[in-house]
This record gives sequence, structure tokens and C-alpha cells, in this order.
Amino acid sequence: MVPETNIETSSAPPTGFGSRLVARGLLTDDQLREATRIARTQRISFITQLVQSKLVNPTALAEIAATEFHLPLADLNAFTIDIAPYPKLTERLLRMQHALPLLQRGKKLYVAISDPTNLHALDELKFATALATEAILVEENKLAAAIDRAATTIQSASLGMDEADLENIEVVKEGDERDEEGAASAEDAPIVRYVNKILMDAIGRGASDVHFEPYEKNYRIRLRVDGVLYQVATPPTSMGPRLAARIKVLARMDLTERRKPQDGRMKLRLSPTKSIDFRVNTLPTLWGEKIVARILDSSSAQLGIDALGYEPEQKAKYLKALHRPQGMILITGPTGSGKTVSLYTGLNILNTEGVNISTAEDPAEINLPGVNQVNINTRVDLTFANALRAFLRQDPDVIMVGEIRDLETASIAIKAAQTGHMVLSTLHTNDAPKTLTRLLNMGVPAYNIASTVTLIIAQRLARKLCPLCKRHAQIPRDELIREGFGADEVDTLEIFQAVGCSQCSDGYKGRTGLYQVMEISETMGRLIMEGANAITLADQARKEGVHDLRASALRKVRAGIIDLTEANRVTVD
Repeated sequence: MVPETNIETSSAPPTGFGSRLVARGLLTDDQLREATRIARTQRISFITQLVQSKLVNPTALAEIAATEFHLPLADLNAFTIDIAPYPKLTERLLRMQHALPLLQRGKKLYVAISDPTNLHALDELKFATALATEAILVEENKLAAAIDRAATTIQSASLGMDEADLENIEVVKEGDERDEEGAASAEDAPIVRYVNKILMDAIGRGASDVHFEPYEKNYRIRLRVDGVLYQVATPPTSMGPRLAARIKVLARMDLTERRKPQDGRMKLRLSPTKSIDFRVNTLPTLWGEKIVARILDSSSAQLGIDALGYEPEQKAKYLKALHRPQGMILITGPTGSGKTVSLYTGLNILNTEGVNISTAEDPAEINLPGVNQVNINTRVDLTFANALRAFLRQDPDVIMVGEIRDLETASIAIKAAQTGHMVLSTLHTNDAPKTLTRLLNMGVPAYNIASTVTLIIAQRLARKLCPLCKRHAQIPRDELIREGFGADEVDTLEIFQAVGCSQCSDGYKGRTGLYQVMEISETMGRLIMEGANAITLADQARKEGVHDLRASALRKVRAGIIDLTEANRVTVD
């Protein structure tokens, strides 16, 4: 096998290629030298560095490289990549060599590369596949995305199954019975494998939702990763009804009903020790049923409070409020801001043998052993208010209400908090002070709010910078001051920005929470009793040292966790 050496030597561009880029005005001499230096330091190819730093357009770069090195140039989007025939190709090999099998003709394997000097990759794939290899030049950004997709397939296989076994994923219903009636016929086997593959890819990429979307002339499938939707497949429109039917079978929905929305749930058992839950919803549209499957990750509640991104003083306030014998904790923010995970993290802390916990949810998203969870069902009049009334006769210590939507629910929740119970719930407001005025507008008496609400947490989720490819951002001093940084700190401030590499999505990887944690002090309580508006309450919160969401975001920018673009996306109204 060819030794893993000379990665650095391939990062230096040939004089002719570098000169061609400079001659065409795509690079300056200084940029060429700096890009070469960084590529050597980071042990990546020169071309990868040019694309990651956004110095040169990937398409233009590929065209010039193809001309300079006399290699065929291809559009990677025109190929269907299938690495299944090459079982020795590991995720590590593909990422390390930054190359991907494109197609096989007889005993020759055509390999997609973006760096024409990367001959070592051809040798490695030749050894792994026992085939002669020939290079085809492709655009760097498309190659990186294709390698990510191939890596996801490999990760799916590592869970204990290969492509041929995807149809054998076990679908589990209540009582742990097999999906007998949902078993597909032989002619539907390709649809079974296709749906299982999409769901496995979503799990492998850490997606939160899978969207199946029919349109007049096309059909697309998108994944929401770190809060952003990415298109991953465009099957023929003729597959739409069969895809919808298969998913409805898995989610135990009525196959004959296509005129109104339906809700369902499914569990995929991947192995004897691992299963994944999905919450599924269908929506009739002009061109068919749109289906969204939300991936319910029970492990997210087990991460612990330290993984959520709370600042030390914010964490201390949350833990202090949780361990009070009674009171109300409210978590607020828009849909998708992580409220449920924050609530469940708190419940997980309180979930001990000596504590009786009951929750009312619409629906329950995360299964917590030891917690009595109730799904709201309006068809049988099981509302939040009725569930709360029942809880009060169940000797509870802690009650969690999925959302306070009306005065009746709010009144019962406050009564519970006043009679020796800890109550946790959510509201849809923009920040913590506005939560208090929202309760007042609902009709909750001010004295009840002041005496029961102990803590309000407003939150957002921001995408974290990829630690492998983030780079320093050059931002003018005046602009930093306008963004909210202090004039005394901007000269020494280190700000990073997203770049993008094969290990992340557009320069971001994972998410962190931004929080405004506001305790209801005696002064705050008096202001509530006096009917103060949200502006007055926010001013008092600042006087008491409460950081708003913008300040929380800037703290994460200072720490190099997020960039200014992301801070502005989630905190600028």
C-alpha cells in the first residue's frame, strides 16, 4: 500500500497553475503565497484552500485546472454516486484522500478529484478497489458535498446494515409488535429501500426533520440540519404517491384519506439496542400530500445542562429555580428554538425516585422513563386544562405543561404553582419581559403573576462555527461598535467567520443556545403589580444584570463559537 505521506507536497501549486490564476486576475501574488502557506500549515490541498477561503470561484478554478493539466472536466451533479460495490472504501479513506469513485467501465474506475496533483488518492483507491484508476476533474464544492453524502451512507451501514438490508429495518408499533400489515410487496421493495435510505441519511446527518414535497413538475426531499433546510434528492414526480403511501403505512395513517391532514408516529428499530422515533404529519397540497417526519431524539434530554450553552450565571439561576419547592418556570421563544430540550433537561434533573412528575404535551416528543407523560387529544376533550385538573388529583410534585395557550390553562397552572407544586411550561414570545405582559394580556391577574412566576428563560438556537475551517474575519472597527461591541474591546477582539469544508455544512456544525435568563425579583414583582409595560420591565432586568439575547449572542461571538452573521440572523428582529 502506498504510505500516507507527501500530503504537504501536493498542497503547493505548480508554478504554471499558480501563474495562470494570477495572470487571469483571479489571485494576487500575495494571495497566492498566503493560500499556499495556509494549505501547507493545515495539510490540505491548495485548491481546497482556495475554495474554502472563497478566493476563487470553484467552477472557474476547475476549468483552469482541467486546461492546465489536460484532464477531463465533469459536472458531478450529473452522476449518481454509488459506493456500495466497493466495500473497502471507508469514510476515513474518502475524506483523507478527498476523492470519490464516479463510475466503472470494465476494470477501470473513474475517480472524481478536485486537485489534479492528488495522484496519491488514485493510488489509494486503486489499492482499495483492485481496479485501474483514472482521474476526472470536478468542482471542489460539489466533491466535498458528494463525499459527505457517501460518508452518510457508510455511517448508515455502520449501524449494522448494508444497502441490501435497508428493506429489513423493523417497524415497531405499540406493544412492540412487528409491522405485519405494513409489509411491502415485492414490487414495492425499491420504494421501501428508498424511504429507508432517506430516513437513514437523515439520522446520519443529524437532521431534525425530513420534508417530502410534491410539486407540479418536480418532487424534492429536504433535510433540516442545524435549523436550515438542504435539498438532498429529487425523485421523479411519479414516485410521489408511492412515497406518501409507504410513509403513511409506517406511521399507521389512513391510506384512503388524502383530503385532510393526518398525524402519526413511527419507530424504526435499527438493531436490538437502537431505535429511532419519528413524528409524522401529512398535509394535502395542490399536487399531492406533503409529508414532514420529525426525528425525535430521546438522547437530547440526556446531554445535560452543560451541553446546552448556558453561561455559568444563567445555569446557576436555572438550577436554583428548579430546586425550589414550588413556583413556575416559563421558557419562551419561537418554534424550533429548543424550548422542549430545555424543559426536558430540567425534568431530567428533577427525575428521581422521590419525585412524581406529570407532563401534558401536544404531542410528547421525547420519552423519559420515570415521567408520566400525557398526549393532548382534543377529540376526546383531553385538553391542557383538563389534563392539569387531573394532575392535581395525582399527588404531583412537578408538572410540565407543553404550552400555555389560553387563560383557562394559565389559571390552573398558576393555581398549581401556588399550592406547593413546581410548574414548567412554554410561551411564544420574543423575550423574557414580554412574557409577563403576554400573561397580563391573557387576563391573568398581576398579583398571581408576581407571586408565582420565579424564572423566565427566552432562547434561540444559533449554528456553531466549524472548528476545522473557521477563519479570522476582518471587520472595520466602526462596524463592530455598531454591532454592539464596546469601543474599548474592538481593537483586541478576535472575530471568526464561516468558511465551509467537507466536515461541515457551509461552515457550520452543530448548534448552541442563546439565552436570556430573568429571575422575578421583588422589584420586578412590584413593577408587575403596578402594571408596568415590557419596556419598563426590560430596563429593570438590565439594571439587575440580566443579559438580553443580543448580549448573549455577542458573548458567543467573542468566544469564537458563532459568527456575527449567525448572531444577526437569530437576534435581530
